[in-house]
Amino acid sequence: MPNKAHHELNRRSWNEGTKAHNSHKGDQAAFFRAGGSTLFPEERCLLGDIAGKTLIHLQCNSGQDSLSIARHLGALVTGVDISDEAIRFARRLSRESGIDASFIRADIYDFFDQHDQLFDAAFSSYGAICWLSDIQTWGRGIAGCLKPGGRFVLLDFHPALMMFDEAWRLSDDYMGGVAYEYDSGVGDYVAMTGAAAGIDSLEPGITDFHNPFPGVEYKWGVAEIVTALIDVGLTLTHFQEYAYSNLFKPFPDMRDIGGLRFAAAAHLPQNIPLMFSLVAELKP
Repeated sequence: MPNKAHHELNRRSWNEGTKAHNSHKGDQAAFFRAGGSTLFPEERCLLGDIAGKTLIHLQCNSGQDSLSIARHLGALVTGVDISDEAIRFARRLSRESGIDASFIRADIYDFFDQHDQLFDAAFSSYGAICWLSDIQTWGRGIAGCLKPGGRFVLLDFHPALMMFDEAWRLSDDYMGGVAYEYDSGVGDYVAMTGAAAGIDSLEPGITDFHNPFPGVEYKWGVAEIVTALIDVGLTLTHFQEYAYSNLFKPFPDMRDIGGLRFAAAAHLPQNIPLMFSLVAELKP
């Protein structure tokens, strides 16, 4: 069963974190009006030809990827996120950039329960899985919002990466839905990484950010994620692991390999899985 108390902690933590993240990104509306995109090649390839198709972007954050999908891939996009601040920002960015998309403020578990629209595709990416308190209900919700023949595309950081602390020591569980509450809450990962996908005009923004609200993350293994999808009738058609992470640099000694990609520190084996992708389809 979803843990709504934890979700409420995360909603407040993400509201504060989102303000910090967007403070570094300059005039994002101008970036999008000029044809900018925050998509990496991996998600563009996995999403494929979705022009004119409906897509639900689960845990869409502030809508930058949602608007990139709408503008550059031509999908009819609806974004859902638990953060009030993220959805306010996404709606404003849609208006000011002139890119049409719809945004709904909701816990995705509530969205699954309360909305009956079916979509051609569902999409989720980059730091989404760790906020899920109930992986089985998540899988059922995805299956329930897809049309027959619909596809779910997921690209996220690998659970193996989340086992390490900043010194690359094993410190956390890999699977089982173990919950970790962090007093520091959602951090300013944009400032920490010093980059934002495709957005070149990073600004100092909020400095020395401290989130007053804690956050709760969950540890799900790859097998649990995949099983949550195939147990509800979806068919896995793609799975891949990557020895780099897009955009995210959680450890200071990670190597910058270009293109806003980061690999394991030089003194470590270089085939540590840092990111994964999957596609699961609901057969007609």
